[in-house]
Amino acid sequence: MTDNKTLPTEVPTLYIVPTPIGNLGDITQRAIDVLSSVDLIAAEDTRHTGKLLSHFSIQTKTFALHDHNEQQKAQVLVEKLMAGHSIALVSDAGTPLISDPGYHLVTKCRQAGVKVVPLPGACAVITALSASGLPSDRFSFEGFLPAKSKGRKDKFLEIAKVERTCIFYESPHRIVDSLEDMLEILGPDREVVLARELTKTFETIQGMPLGELVEWVKSDSNQQRGEMALLIHGDRTSSDDSIPDEATRTLTILTKELPLKKAAAMAAEIYNLKKNALYKWGLENLD
Repeated sequence: MTDNKTLPTEVPTLYIVPTPIGNLGDITQRAIDVLSSVDLIAAEDTRHTGKLLSHFSIQTKTFALHDHNEQQKAQVLVEKLMAGHSIALVSDAGTPLISDPGYHLVTKCRQAGVKVVPLPGACAVITALSASGLPSDRFSFEGFLPAKSKGRKDKFLEIAKVERTCIFYESPHRIVDSLEDMLEILGPDREVVLARELTKTFETIQGMPLGELVEWVKSDSNQQRGEMALLIHGDRTSSDDSIPDEATRTLTILTKELPLKKAAAMAAEIYNLKKNALYKWGLENLD
């Protein structure tokens, strides 16, 4: 355990500290050092965080900061920081602010000129994406799905045509209803991955066409339990075969004089097409 003098900076600082999403071995040494050294830990649930601190023999005092009190209590913490104290912000699991409290506190700190230092660490979104087998070059995290069926269907309609991977959190008691709503909007062939209980004993990362995934989850009650993320493959209906032959001929000619990226941009402008689709076609078909 270290004291305040060993903190990375002597300037009063708000540290954003990720905590394990399941496996306690995933906490970083830097996170332990910061949690041991700050004057106060702002925690989403002090009882939950207390168990983590006890496991690592950390005795720093905690302060409750959650969705229901953050807007009122954030200023109290800013005042403590400006008075010379350093504070660590943690949520129940993973990285604070990622579908967890902390936004108002961080915003107020930055507005007040308080130093904010983020630590890298566990995040269920990235953990799920890295093992999903879905495209990871472009993705968006959409937070928790709406609680009502209409809201979920509206959300699925909103992302139905996007080409990036979309990631949602969902609760176990709604997973079947959400998958059925998804099936109605996106159809049975869309590839979807269910990532459940990540880093824990019963971790499951299962991907298959949505029609099959719905039946698989419905047939096994164990897959309806625990912390869940749903990852949806981007729309592939506007694929390479939708590129007109004249556009590919023009692209081929242009690449004899221009780099592929510039040639794709010019051909896309001429034929009112997406330059990324033309660029991808060029990578796969031109030497």
